[in-house]
Amino acid sequence: MQAIQRVLGSLSNYRWISLGALLSLLLLTVANAVTPQLFRWGIDEGIAQRNLEIVLYSAGWMVIAAIARGLFNFGQSYLAEAASQGVAYDLRNKIFSKIQNLSFSYHDQAQTSQLLTRVTSDIEQIRTFIGTSLIQVVGAVVTLASIAVILLIMNWQLALITLTVVPISGWLMARFITRNDKLFRQVQEQLSNLNAVLQENLFGIRVVKAFVRESTERSRYTTLNDDLVIANMKTIRAIRNTFPFIFLMSNLVTLAVFAYGGAQVIGGRFSVGELVAFNSYLALILQPILLIGFAAPAIAQAAASAERVYEVVDATVEIRDRPDAVEFNTCGGRVTFENVSFRYPGATTEALKNVSFETKPNELIAVLGMTGSGKSTIMNLIPRFYDVTNGAIRIDGRDVRDFTLKSLRAHIGIVFQETTLFSGTIRENIAYAKPDATLEQVLEAAKTAQIHDFIASLPDSYETIVGERGIGLSGGQKQRIAIARTLLTDYSILILDDSTSAVDAKTAAQIQAELDNLMRKKACVTFVVAQRISTIKNADRILLVDKGQLVAQGTHEELMQTSPLYGAILESQVKAKENK
Repeated sequence: MQAIQRVLGSLSNYRWISLGALLSLLLLTVANAVTPQLFRWGIDEGIAQRNLEIVLYSAGWMVIAAIARGLFNFGQSYLAEAASQGVAYDLRNKIFSKIQNLSFSYHDQAQTSQLLTRVTSDIEQIRTFIGTSLIQVVGAVVTLASIAVILLIMNWQLALITLTVVPISGWLMARFITRNDKLFRQVQEQLSNLNAVLQENLFGIRVVKAFVRESTERSRYTTLNDDLVIANMKTIRAIRNTFPFIFLMSNLVTLAVFAYGGAQVIGGRFSVGELVAFNSYLALILQPILLIGFAAPAIAQAAASAERVYEVVDATVEIRDRPDAVEFNTCGGRVTFENVSFRYPGATTEALKNVSFETKPNELIAVLGMTGSGKSTIMNLIPRFYDVTNGAIRIDGRDVRDFTLKSLRAHIGIVFQETTLFSGTIRENIAYAKPDATLEQVLEAAKTAQIHDFIASLPDSYETIVGERGIGLSGGQKQRIAIARTLLTDYSILILDDSTSAVDAKTAAQIQAELDNLMRKKACVTFVVAQRISTIKNADRILLVDKGQLVAQGTHEELMQTSPLYGAILESQVKAKENK
């Protein structure tokens, strides 16, 4: 229940709204407590004494009490809902901000569907708990305490009979929550698994249709849907095994009160009005017990959801600024890898082993190697998407971990191997890292990336809306927009990670020709992960990577003479080109 306590602590941000809800709740309790006494007054002093004036007075006050109950009930419900919306708003922002700051290593292992479920379904469970279940429980406790005192004052023997149901019900509900916490968590996990399949199919619907796998995917989804239903039915059975006992005890207590109270009325020790009032209080004291009973499953669900949400909120951010981190402002062009080794979290083998090299100012460095050799890993370590396991990476002699992350990444322009575009216009996507860029700057970047002519041919030109994840654009078009987006940034170090793999050879050569002059002028050093011979030949130096190790480095001519692996890679490219 620690997670629930943290949720309740977050209500401090909405203390006045919460206090207003509590005050409305207390006034509602007072109005409820007064009503049976008005019945007693009207029966014993009015009807029994045949006093019409008292009967009318009691009826009038009951109308006022009814109006007050309606107002205070609305007030406590409205304010509780307002507080719950505020807490949900804060939690959504908090978990989203945390997701933005979590390292690549966390996202490598976390399922997207799990995160989506926590941001949506789990937070909604918490909001429902605060807006409905919490006010019910608090109201029930206040009502129980106040009505118990009134009953003890009215008739302590009948009160003791009535109050026996309270500790027994409390024990049953506490037992229900503690026993079924894992069960409610399992329901949320099953929902996440179901969402995972749904998300995969929405993203990969073209692949599903291309391979005629609709029936298989439907079967997979149905199986997980069945698992979710089974988990939900387990919770229903748990509820069934607890709450009928509470209802049974409530009915037995009602019978006992009528029997014992009726005997006291006949014996003249209790008036009819007092028995009617006591019976009204009996309903008021049994109702909170039932409300707590109905709220118990919601509390258990909220506890499981809160635990899942705070797992993300409390996750360790592995890549963070050092306390004495400095701004990265200037780059001389010396990027040094000193015996760098790296292993991905959860992996058993190292992705890089003792990699060492140093760049010179304004150098164009090509990184070459077979698939899975570690080329992209080297690129990801420079902007600290991951931190080295051993060794150090330095820029102009200073460890990259000494720089603030924001300033370091702001001065490193990178085009990833996998292109990601966002919903919005083409102009907004190109100016993603520099929203205040002028149209002229956007046009210049697009021309350099050889995408301007295509954009200009569209009916809405740069204001064309990009579909979800760039649907409607070819792979090459998306890559060129991504290149333009990077060129628009204030980079000092440029990293192109196989950024023209989806572009035809002619366009790639045009992009390379445009980039060559730009890279020499603006970037202090440029890294290019590429497979095309034209790009490799133009490089000042080529780093040859194999199985996580730097096995050779030099110019194209030097490696042709000294490295059999380099020759084999180029030969395979030539053959592939001839086959096309």
